[in-house]
Amino acid sequence: MAIEVGTKLEGKVTGITHFGAFVDLSGGVTGLVHISEIADNYVKDVNDHLKIGDVVTVKVINVDKDGKIGLSIKQAVDKPASEARPPRAPRPDRPSGGGERFGSGGGGGGFNRERGGRPFKPAAGKPSFEDKMSRFLKDSEERMSSLKKNTEGKRGGRGAKRV
Repeated sequence: MAIEVGTKLEGKVTGITHFGAFVDLSGGVTGLVHISEIADNYVKDVNDHLKIGDVVTVKVINVDKDGKIGLSIKQAVDKPASEARPPRAPRPDRPSGGGERFGSGGGGGGFNRERGGRPFKPAAGKPSFEDKMSRFLKDSEERMSSLKKNTEGKRGGRGAKRV
């Protein structure tokens, strides 16, 4: 019998490790159920969920070229549609509609008076790439020069201006 991805099989647990459990499928073919594929909830210790000799239903989730077979117990269980995760309720401490995203005021539009920003005023026509680039360079140079002016006198040690 060829083992194909997506098939559900019965198997017997033959070994347990800290990272999962080995399951004998049939004809000496063994696969691994990783600890993350044992149950829907968090599994700290595999021994809390499985014992050697348990018969389990598993789903084949992958077959490697070298013959390793990945199995899942939690995917083998058919869940009814009603168990699907319900939509999240809006949080009472946040405004609905997604208006403010980052806490108090300011917005995320890149305009910040505290840092010397200017509002964007589009030109009469659509500005070209070169216009945008020259404006960016000009703004960048202005910011760098003001930054240098404000930090030069604050540096200690060698090389600082002495007044």
